[in-house]
Amino acid sequence: MDNQLGKYLILIGAAVLVLGIFIYFFGGSLKWFGHLPGDIRIERDNFRFYFPITTLILINIVIYLIVKIVQWLR
Repeated sequence: MDNQLGKYLILIGAAVLVLGIFIYFFGGSLKWFGHLPGDIRIERDNFRFYFPITTLILINIVIYLIVKIVQWLR
């Protein structure tokens, strides 16, 4: 195994841990997440469709910034 792979696994584990702690303690304040303007929601009698396009774009931007910061620190 490569040492670089071990570093990445530790970094991913630390990020998941921090995210889990944040959700555990501040989960109630994240109710807006997934209900942003631009998220498509169609509800009918026997049919529900939900596509969180704005939320996905926001997550994509955050992940992009995290990757760029990690690349910059290397």
